[in-house]
Amino acid sequence: MNEIGSHGQPGGVRHRSREVREAEEREWLSPIATRSADARGRDVPEEEDPHRTAFERDRDRILHSKAFRRLKHKTQVFLNPDGDHYVTRLTHTLAVAQVGRSIASALALNEPLTEAICLGHDIGHAPFGHTGEDALTPYVEGEWQHAIHGVRVVEKLEPLNLTLEVRDGISQSSWKNDPPPFTAEGWICRFADRIAYLAHDAEDAMRAGVLEAGDIPSDFRDLFGEPGRQWIDSMIGMVVESSVANGQVTMAPHCLEAMNALRTWMFDNVYLRPVARKQAERAVRVIQDLVEWFAERPDDVPDAYRLSDSSDLQAAVDYVAGMSDKYAMRLHDERFRPAGLY
Repeated sequence: MNEIGSHGQPGGVRHRSREVREAEEREWLSPIATRSADARGRDVPEEEDPHRTAFERDRDRILHSKAFRRLKHKTQVFLNPDGDHYVTRLTHTLAVAQVGRSIASALALNEPLTEAICLGHDIGHAPFGHTGEDALTPYVEGEWQHAIHGVRVVEKLEPLNLTLEVRDGISQSSWKNDPPPFTAEGWICRFADRIAYLAHDAEDAMRAGVLEAGDIPSDFRDLFGEPGRQWIDSMIGMVVESSVANGQVTMAPHCLEAMNALRTWMFDNVYLRPVARKQAERAVRVIQDLVEWFAERPDDVPDAYRLSDSSDLQAAVDYVAGMSDKYAMRLHDERFRPAGLY
């Protein structure tokens, strides 16, 4: 047996170069799919990679970024939960990417582009989940949004030089943002995000004793099945079936209406329950104390956040927005805990 093993035979491995994969995309993807060879480009032109398509490079850059890494210590729903199985912002993101690729594969859309958008859709999230967005909003014009901030992260704070398609998918991943994504793959991320968080947030709520399966109205369980795997399977199926019938990424109106109603029910019974509101008040205080602390002490803000066109307040907001929950709580404890209390 030689060093590479008995399976090593001449011609046993083929090289699927970037050009080969681009040709496969032209032949096999659906008419509405985004072809890698047609990518609208990057802010800074680059030579093409010999092995990877443009969107595969974007996916890899996001996956290896520091901002992506910090998602492992950022809240999804439950702040600083006890137990190993609660969803974090990182595991949520991985679930979104899986759901997104499942839909893209079934619809013959661009899987690497879908994955890149899904992996990047929460890269701009503040500490403490959506509470962090509420806490940061007073310091900016309009509304502070993690989706919009995500583009700021990949363009300025940790420049990744991503394609326009991926940046658009990240910024428009929120359903509240108009216009919607200009790619079908960006639309997939919108659905994948909602499918993933409804399923795993319900499971986490049951794990925490906040909900029991029987608490969820029967209308939702009759349509989607039981929380978790059945919800994911059924909602993916609904997107695929409706998209094939309509020629665009969509969901049948009655299914989308039910999914939106389920989201509202989750907000009322999980996300905004009284205990969660109390935790949110503490999280807001932590974030706002830190923003004001660093805005008054700009020299304490790391250089990566002190951009030439940023005010002291903007630099403080960028720095705090990038923190993990644990890091934010530790800094707040160090700066605001009364001396000698412990």
